[in-house]
Amino acid sequence: MSVAEKSQKKSGGLGETVSVIVQALLLALVIRTLLFQPFSIPSGSMRPTLLEGDYLFVTKWSYGYSRYSLPFGPDIFSGRIWGSEPKRGDVVVFKFPPDPSVDYIKRVIGLPGDKIQMKNGQLFINGVGVPRVKTGQIDNPDITEMPQPIDVYRETLPNGISYDTLDLNPNSIGDNTREFDVPPGHYFMMGDNRDNSADSRFTVGYVPAENLVGRANLVFFSIGGKASPLEIWKWPSLMRVSRLFHFVN
Repeated sequence: MSVAEKSQKKSGGLGETVSVIVQALLLALVIRTLLFQPFSIPSGSMRPTLLEGDYLFVTKWSYGYSRYSLPFGPDIFSGRIWGSEPKRGDVVVFKFPPDPSVDYIKRVIGLPGDKIQMKNGQLFINGVGVPRVKTGQIDNPDITEMPQPIDVYRETLPNGISYDTLDLNPNSIGDNTREFDVPPGHYFMMGDNRDNSADSRFTVGYVPAENLVGRANLVFFSIGGKASPLEIWKWPSLMRVSRLFHFVN
């Protein structure tokens, strides 16, 4: 084989490698933009439903697509394409309205036109109290982040969606609020960890439909102790096996 042939062979092999890498990156971009996006839980605001150290898939097609469906949220169009309304009770990843570079995850409580209020720890939607039943206590700091047993209440929304909420403090600042009027094209979000959640009652405010990224769908990995999933040697003691491939409700 001549020097020229060897050079051509090396050049061809390098070109094929670059082509495969580019195709893989494009495929990953399409999947992340249109289908699924991985997301890690950064705080305890959605306990006990979601825990810090949970890694989940967000379905991007659930509510259609906006500029925030694309990496870095380029301002190339407004509104949503093929949009559909989130259901009350959906757990949603969205862009923080004051700073869209930050992702938040909360539960949809108020739809456009709703009136939302908290009275003595009970949620009211359009003047009607949401059923709230104490189901017991959780005495597991990995779930509650607290060293003592915490009361758990089961809420059932008007559309039948039920979920557990934590009551860390029976007299917290978020237990009694003004009445919030959700404007058109916006949503009212709340965390399930009601006394430890920066949500629409406080800093988040009303969330524009454009800011919705997708619906939280499936926990595919979970590890406690604030460990990184790359710390494989910690898996035997800290991996939450019972949460693997756990659907988000």
